[in-house]
Amino acid sequence: MSNTLFPKFKELLLQDLTSATVKVMLVKSGYTYSSSHQYLSDVSTYDNGRSSALTNITVANGIFDADDVSGITVSASAQVIAVVLYKDTGNDSTSPLIAYIDTMTGLPFTVGAGGTVQIIWDNGDYKIFAL
Repeated sequence: MSNTLFPKFKELLLQDLTSATVKVMLVKSGYTYSSSHQYLSDVSTYDNGRSSALTNITVANGIFDADDVSGITVSASAQVIAVVLYKDTGNDSTSPLIAYIDTMTGLPFTVGAGGTVQIIWDNGDYKIFAL
């Protein structure tokens, strides 16, 4: 057996997110992922729309999931290259980044300013993401 984290420990690490306000930000073209980015303010220059709080968040064995997201209003007519999950504190400079997702079905896409989009999460083994 190779080295691994126990699934219940992974679940414990993510447990805080089940009671947090987790949201999605659409990331427009021009952004380059950086592992040094920690807060939403680090990526908000590339904000192309934000969701309301995710609903029905679940964490099981290190796998994070929630209901699909609908009704995100696009801010600008620019290509959306990724979505960022973040824990909303009400202030971009203290809202920690959770996940950067740029490989989901439908990305990249372009919708005109004022249009709305829906994010449909993967229903496979890893849902939104897995540790």
